[in-house]
Amino acid sequence: MALRTKSSEGMKRSARLSKVSVERRPKSAIKTKTKHKKKSDKYDTNKPKKPPTAFFYFLEDFRKDFQEQNPNVKSMRDIGKACGEKWKTMTYEEKVQYYDIATGKRAEFDKAMADYIKKKESGEDIESEDSDSELDE
Repeated sequence: MALRTKSSEGMKRSARLSKVSVERRPKSAIKTKTKHKKKSDKYDTNKPKKPPTAFFYFLEDFRKDFQEQNPNVKSMRDIGKACGEKWKTMTYEEKVQYYDIATGKRAEFDKAMADYIKKKESGEDIESEDSDSELDE
């Protein structure tokens, strides 16, 4: 006759009871972890949009050339991989033209953003200015 200890019987019994108690609980009583989404501010349509980086200007040019040379490749994934590999192997001198474009666009964005912030802080109604200009045309 095998001897059973109280602890092993107690563990089996508690495991059985825990399964039963979970099954018998109503679903509303079982607490689940929910992620509370933060309420974001409304997106301001008048806010200037950030310009693309130098890589994206390169990607625009590269995509045209790549599709001309490889008309059978339609997958954006393959085009993106080829572009990334090419960008990594390029020297700084080859990339300079794209950095210049990106720097110029970034300067325009910074100026537009400064104007936007000034208008917003001064309390001017930016939306009414846009709608007035549409009516004048």
